[in-house]
Amino acid sequence: MRTLEQIKQASLITAIKTPYLANGEIDLAKYDELVEIQIAAGVDGIVVGGTTGEGQLMNWEEHLMLIAHSANKYGDKLVIVGNTGSNNTREAIKATKYGFASGMHAALQINPYYGRTSIAGVNEHFKRVLDIGPAFIYNVAGRTGQDLTPDIIEPLAKHPNLIGVKECGGNERIAHYEQQGIACWSGNDDEAHDARHTHNAHGVISVTSNLIPGLFRQLMDTKNDALNTSLQPLMNWLFCEPNPIAINTAMMMTGAVNPVFRLPYVPLSDEQQAQGEALINELNVDDIVGNKAKCIKQSDIALLS
Repeated sequence: MRTLEQIKQASLITAIKTPYLANGEIDLAKYDELVEIQIAAGVDGIVVGGTTGEGQLMNWEEHLMLIAHSANKYGDKLVIVGNTGSNNTREAIKATKYGFASGMHAALQINPYYGRTSIAGVNEHFKRVLDIGPAFIYNVAGRTGQDLTPDIIEPLAKHPNLIGVKECGGNERIAHYEQQGIACWSGNDDEAHDARHTHNAHGVISVTSNLIPGLFRQLMDTKNDALNTSLQPLMNWLFCEPNPIAINTAMMMTGAVNPVFRLPYVPLSDEQQAQGEALINELNVDDIVGNKAKCIKQSDIALLS
């Protein structure tokens, strides 16, 4: 196991993509290739089965298998964060216990979404899952419909198992938390460089680093306004549709993964792909996971339920 302080040293954590075989099952061999590329690029950790990794499209058997596989194979090289959160406290507790039993270092926990509860219920939910082991709390109001404001987070920060917050509420809030000693990781790739170097964030939990891990390593290590500015169009394109639609499409365009989607996700349009092709191919091919980007015919992409 790693201590909370060791986990807090992870400045670049990739929300790793889950690749699929032609039949829609998880492609473990390709997954390992992707993780090895992240390690080679100097990434500190991965979130397994997060939104980007489509944990929401997995059953728990698949989800927990992937966490166990990652912890067993890469736990000595990376911080393994298992996305074991749920809007169902009972399910979150069960999954989190299994995740830690399988060797993950930390959990990613989210406030109950859709079936929203009261603030008192949110607090109780987090206390129950935090009692199990080290965890990041993920605040993404655009997905949950409920913003975790400082009046909720600050009392929870006293829990000995809270590592910190993956915060999508902007850099002013990140700065506010960091001033109080509450560790924060930016949840917005386009803001992550400034979050790190201007607002004292501990780092980022990134989508874009699936595609350009080495360049994102540079953004976290050194203040580089020119590099950050040059990558803004690509980062904006990667969120032109709800994540993970664009990162999936991008990695298929570069040949990094098979052209297979699990529904309800579908690929970007031909026009959107053309925009991405131009943006990706402005980069040095050595900085890209895969090869030069090429638009994919819609008929060549499998959509599986």
